[in-house]
Amino acid sequence: MSEERSFEDLQRELEDVVARLERGDVAVDDAIALYRRGEDLYRECVARLQQAELRIEELVPRDDAT
Repeated sequence: MSEERSFEDLQRELEDVVARLERGDVAVDDAIALYRRGEDLYRECVARLQQAELRIEELVPRDDAT
């Protein structure tokens, strides 16, 4: 069973993918694979951030009496 990677690990890998694509020194097929991996990493990071935001909203009391 694999352990879930931290947000920071995913973010570092995404930054590495972006840096490699920006350098432009990868073959086209590799660039396509990197781009797809970057999309997957981006979506996972966004989902994690949204989950964190929801948890924070649950913890912070709302003041509806204005």
